[in-house]
Amino acid sequence: MDGNEAKMAGKCPVMHGSITARSSSVTSWWPEALNFDILHQHDTKTNPLAKGFNYREELKKLDVEALKKDLHALMTDSQDWWPADWGHYGGLMVRMAWHAAGSYRMSDGRGGGGTGNQRFAPLNSWPDNVSLDKARRLLWPIKKKYGNKISWADLMILAGNIAYESMGLKTFGFAFGREDIWHPENDINWGSETEWLAKQRYESDDETSLHKTLAAVQMGLIYVNPEGVNGKPDPMKTAQAVRVTFERMAMNDEETAALTAGGHTVGKAHGNGDASTIGPDPEAVGVEAQGFGWANQSGKGFGRDTVTSGIEGAWTTHPTKFDMGYFDMLLDHEWELTKSPAGAWQWKPVEIAEEDMPVDVEDPSIRTMPMMTDADMAMKVDPTYRKIIEKFRADPEYFRDTFARAWFKLTHRDMGPKVRYIGPDVPQEDLIWQDPIPAGPTGYDVKAVKAKIAASGLSIAEMVSTAWDSARTYRGSDMRGGANGARIRLAPQKDWEGNEPARLAKVLSVLEPIAKEAGASLADVIVLAGNVGIEQAAKAAGVSIEVPFAPGRGDASAEQTDAKSFEPLEPIHDGYRNWLKGKFDTRPMELLIDRSQLMGLTAPEMTVLVGGMRVLGTNHGGTQHGVFTDRPGTLTNDFFVHLVDMSNRWEKKGDGSYAVIDRKTGKEKFTATEVDLTFGSNSILRAYSEVYAQDDSKEKFVKDFVAAWTKVMNADRFDLAA
Repeated sequence: MDGNEAKMAGKCPVMHGSITARSSSVTSWWPEALNFDILHQHDTKTNPLAKGFNYREELKKLDVEALKKDLHALMTDSQDWWPADWGHYGGLMVRMAWHAAGSYRMSDGRGGGGTGNQRFAPLNSWPDNVSLDKARRLLWPIKKKYGNKISWADLMILAGNIAYESMGLKTFGFAFGREDIWHPENDINWGSETEWLAKQRYESDDETSLHKTLAAVQMGLIYVNPEGVNGKPDPMKTAQAVRVTFERMAMNDEETAALTAGGHTVGKAHGNGDASTIGPDPEAVGVEAQGFGWANQSGKGFGRDTVTSGIEGAWTTHPTKFDMGYFDMLLDHEWELTKSPAGAWQWKPVEIAEEDMPVDVEDPSIRTMPMMTDADMAMKVDPTYRKIIEKFRADPEYFRDTFARAWFKLTHRDMGPKVRYIGPDVPQEDLIWQDPIPAGPTGYDVKAVKAKIAASGLSIAEMVSTAWDSARTYRGSDMRGGANGARIRLAPQKDWEGNEPARLAKVLSVLEPIAKEAGASLADVIVLAGNVGIEQAAKAAGVSIEVPFAPGRGDASAEQTDAKSFEPLEPIHDGYRNWLKGKFDTRPMELLIDRSQLMGLTAPEMTVLVGGMRVLGTNHGGTQHGVFTDRPGTLTNDFFVHLVDMSNRWEKKGDGSYAVIDRKTGKEKFTATEVDLTFGSNSILRAYSEVYAQDDSKEKFVKDFVAAWTKVMNADRFDLAA
């Protein structure tokens, strides 16, 4: 031990890996190392609740009416330590719920309010979420009272609902069922920027060139910059940015206009002070702050002295009432650019009668100037948005209904199908964005169907590939996709390149008559066919096994399918079938890890599925890369045996693929992709591969493959989990 080491050793007897020793982490030494953490990020060891805790069961004990009564009271009570504007917390609670739900994006289904992730970094410290830490602390007495019968995720969204109801809106409904996570979601790519509000996510100056996986226009924002694109006011450019980002969050123009108007009908923005004096965010404050961030040094720090966004003022004359005042204010006045006391760009009316001005948040005898953001002005100057808001103004009931539905969609979009909704206020109406699926039959003869499939002449690869393609679209992020519904037979899925349309059409033409004759759903029969193929392949390997199966899937119709919203679910890569659609900046193995996480798979499950899919011959287009076996169609552990066999060596070929060479003869035995070889080159994956390559693992391999396969096939069977 040298002097420096001795000095360090004498200082403290414990390792500081969680805080100060990041330089010794694997990724610090080897930045390109694969990170499998996202596959196990919500391990049960992070959950403080008892083993076997079932939130859905706890919800049955919840006194919903008492909870709602307490939330209604909260809106005008608890004014001691964080006084509300006009004595009403409605605007603050709406903003908290909105910003929790508004982080959702369709590209990968991640974000949203379904996990209570706003409690953790980075969301709890985003610039756009200034002072929402106060909103969550205001809810704490209620969370404490009802305990585990209500999750933080449900409570935060419900608080927004009750806030609107307390200000006069009849909401469309509410569903419980969001379960909390217990540490940050490390799987979400919020952007590559290394500083807040930087703009590095555009391919060009065109506002439509926002990186396809992202939705917010800048790091740390939920939607767009309220001052204008890059902080420069230009309502027409802002309109385009608004359109792009809301579309990526699953909203059309009418829903976008309704949300903008309805969101800004209540509450106010805060910028009445020097923004440079605001203290550190919740993740950066000292322990004495107890997680309270953004200490406000402007006067009292609250009320008329509050600084959050930097923009200052209310949008309407009566900011604690859900009325039509937003349209009157925006459309009946001409607006000019100005700056807030905090120095932020905003718009003010050129002329306004005193009685149309909102009163001061503390003193009702004082009138204050209303304002509009650049995003509000976009609603006025963009022809499409202008037409929509004029329609809303002319028909208040239509606006209220449209907004209520859009708010419900915003706050429930990431919850998945309606079967997951719980509670007395769940709307009866089926909505297209909920991906409705009719209940499927269960009384048919499963054994007879399997026998007909086995005698159909379909190959193992055809049956397994079709079942896999039907199920692999599932995303645990927003519970969309999956085999249930048999949407693989409908547009757009039937035409996706990754589904090999010609092969798919052939298989469906065989399975559809079988399903019809048996009185089974095609969704069930597609999965059954995959199971039949696996059972046949396992038997050929000397292992007799029955793949678990639960009937009851339904067949969705084209009318029940929002085809456009399914476009983001299209696979453009599938490491399980050794396929990439074009070239990517991201390494193929990282794409596979990301897809596996969305499907809810662990690293061992990912490993065994890849090995099994290879020997079953399910590669896209029938390529032979990674098919390390002389017995394709037989469910053996040959992939792993040959992968770790030291009698082989590997060489990179000119086309980017690899060859396995017999060391003795020098002859090429197999070919492979980078994904295949990673299971032998990465130390973690090699450890798993060696387990399955062992002589005593042949039966274990089959059993583990079947278990992982069944998990994928049943991922969207929420009826089985209920």
